[in-house]
Amino acid sequence: MPQANDLSRCLTALDQDSTVIAVIEMSQASWLVAGIVPGIERHPAKKLEPDPAALLRLLQRWRAEAERTGRQISRIAVAFEAGRDGVWLVPHGTSPWAEGSRRRARDVEAEVIHPNSIAVSREHRRAKTDRLDTALLKRAFLGWLRGEPDHCQMIAIPSLEEEDAKRPGRERDALVGERTRIINRFKSTLAWLGIRGFKPNLRNAAARLEALRTPEGAPLPDNTLAELRRELARLQLIAAQIREIEKARLERLQQQPSTGAHPMIRVLAQVRGVGVETADMLANEAFSRPLRDPRAVARYGGLTGSPDESGSRRREKGLARAGNARVRRGMIQLAWRFLMFQKDSALARWYWRRTAEARGGARKTMIVALARKLLIGLWRLATIGEIPEGVVLRPAS
Repeated sequence: MPQANDLSRCLTALDQDSTVIAVIEMSQASWLVAGIVPGIERHPAKKLEPDPAALLRLLQRWRAEAERTGRQISRIAVAFEAGRDGVWLVPHGTSPWAEGSRRRARDVEAEVIHPNSIAVSREHRRAKTDRLDTALLKRAFLGWLRGEPDHCQMIAIPSLEEEDAKRPGRERDALVGERTRIINRFKSTLAWLGIRGFKPNLRNAAARLEALRTPEGAPLPDNTLAELRRELARLQLIAAQIREIEKARLERLQQQPSTGAHPMIRVLAQVRGVGVETADMLANEAFSRPLRDPRAVARYGGLTGSPDESGSRRREKGLARAGNARVRRGMIQLAWRFLMFQKDSALARWYWRRTAEARGGARKTMIVALARKLLIGLWRLATIGEIPEGVVLRPAS
């Protein structure tokens, strides 16, 4: 029986005599389109400019060629791998494909293949060309259309609103990373002059910079001082942008408490130790997706193991890291914080019981297990309202 939200097989019966099948190997410079056309023995392939309108014209031309052989075409199925310019091509919502050619695109089924789900040769120096890649995609996509499991995996396409809701959090992450790089660069510049302990993120850092002296009592060199002033200006700009993002997010939560993932964010933010930033990341990056069960939640968070078993050999290669990297990093940080703010919870007691006599890196290993359990617990809290045992909530505001 097919599972809910099963993207490993197609649930629509395939009639190959009435279906034009096409796959696209995409790059920035060109698209290679390969097809299986009913009534035509050869498998056509055509290189195009990256243009959705040209792609639609090619598909309609193949459809006309099939109809000239006496076939009645009722379906056009197209697939391509997710990538830099992959998902937007799906004809949904306000995509360029749907806007520009709605009448012709309405009978085109577009699927986006997860790149890691395509089996490739294990040869050390395997041949790799666009034509060979389209052959692999055709075999995998044809098996998927037939309803056979495990040929390839399709990805769930978020709506434009769901994807747009992730942008503030991702922008903030990028700004925080840039802020860290500037601070490290600033301190490294001062270190070669023998100056340590300066904190460039303080409000009065600019005034303190002017008064800095080397250990010999000399002022900072002119070019170095000018460089550090510019670094401080960039740091202040980034800090202002981070504050702007955080302020706008709080305003949206207050003005639209029941829109999109906001109800989940408000529920998660009630957990002591979980801030609005972490709640926003979990709700928009993970919990707003139609995840099937706790195992799917852990896999999407990249917190599952990667066993290596062959014969009598049994070993663990560590985290699979196949899921969302933002969720994985955020949950490992939250797990350490959870131990501080939720000491009496069942999960915290479980962790300390398992690590009471642990040595070395055992606690780091177990913190991943705690992060996995905590992610599943927060998912249940956000979706069905089940509070993890012993977790303390903040008073509702």
